[in-house]
Amino acid sequence: MGKKKTKPVVAVVGRPNVGKSTLFNALAGEKISIVKDTPGITRDRIYADVSWLDMNFALIDTGGIEPDSKDIILSQMREQAQIAIDTADVIIFMVDVRQGLVDADAKVADMLRRSGKPVVLAVNKVDDFKKYMADVYEFYNLGIGEPFPVSSVNKLGFGELLEEVTSHFNQETAEEEEDDRIKVAVVGKPNVGKSSIINRLIGENRLIVSDIAGTTRDAVDTKITHNGKEYVFIDTAGLRRKSKVKEDLERYMIIRTVTAVERADIVVLVIDATEGVTEQDAKIAGIAHDRGKATIIAVNKWDAVEKGNKTVNEYTQKIRQVLSFMSYAEILFISAVTGQRLTKLYDMIDVVNEYHAMRVSTGVLNEIMAEAVAMQQPPSDKGRRLRLYYITQAAVRPPTFVVFVNDKDLMHFSYTRYLENQIRVTFGFRGTPFKFIIRERKEDK
Repeated sequence: MGKKKTKPVVAVVGRPNVGKSTLFNALAGEKISIVKDTPGITRDRIYADVSWLDMNFALIDTGGIEPDSKDIILSQMREQAQIAIDTADVIIFMVDVRQGLVDADAKVADMLRRSGKPVVLAVNKVDDFKKYMADVYEFYNLGIGEPFPVSSVNKLGFGELLEEVTSHFNQETAEEEEDDRIKVAVVGKPNVGKSSIINRLIGENRLIVSDIAGTTRDAVDTKITHNGKEYVFIDTAGLRRKSKVKEDLERYMIIRTVTAVERADIVVLVIDATEGVTEQDAKIAGIAHDRGKATIIAVNKWDAVEKGNKTVNEYTQKIRQVLSFMSYAEILFISAVTGQRLTKLYDMIDVVNEYHAMRVSTGVLNEIMAEAVAMQQPPSDKGRRLRLYYITQAAVRPPTFVVFVNDKDLMHFSYTRYLENQIRVTFGFRGTPFKFIIRERKEDK
């Protein structure tokens, strides 16, 4: 399995209208890869992947609904700051140079400072460095270090800001690299039984659990040994949030899910059998899919479902329909209450983990591709036909394939999907998504 790098998580906190989402969109650029049929994913842009120089990190926007009264703003900011402290490696605290230092900023800065997490202060809307510099210095009074002037709209000052943010990464990621244990994130909507499953697994193994509260986050990691192999289960149930507002809770759940999935190799998505598969399940599944993680769908509370002779098949079809973008995912029907099929989960994790890290030789891939092309002619447009020259596997976790073609625009989504299916027919690759990188090469004379 070799070394693993976990992608750091950076959270942005700040009052409404200081320009968080502008910063967000500018940093994420337009490179947001939305798989065409992933439902409800980045519409609300809670998170995005940012690559800067050779650093990759996940950027999270903690701000939810924009409240209108001052008291609510402060309590919401505290809530956001807490989410950032719970989940992020580095926090960007954003203030507005035009509005100057506001009381709410000072109160939240106190909270962030006490958390001991690295905080980088971004002073936004500085369109003219000379003109505003004196106002920027005022923010030293927050007591969280040097203020970095930026203009989200004009993309000024990003270099210095990001340099500061990324300077806090390295120690963190280096520590997690040597770990060869399989990390499994157990995700799902509230109350589908995530914790019960983990507790039941611990029970089966009768081992003393040392809850190593994740060094930087409070998601509790549980080590479990099964058949002499160690697994780390990352539980996202953790904190019970009290929030009157449904959107806030959902946002919080998504942020918790993103940070857990980011650290995991395998994702177990828990669905409540008595409720059926929902839009919210699809959102959570989309996060794992977007992040290229191997996925197992565990349908919990199966003991509570009235069984007919077609139940499993019908249920499987329904899941495949709603989660059509991850047809590769394995499905397991379990019950945390009775322990039904729970030990099967380990076998499945092992299988899926193997596939997630599997390499196929270039020779074999090109044979599969040649056969695929012979069976189904590549698409053409205005008399120009797509030609596929060469395919090779560039990476694992997830398996990533580079395909060289004569014209990128002709390589439709559907043909890529067809090629993917042909590779899967030969090698299985159960439970793992693929990534395809299409490169153009001038036609050989």
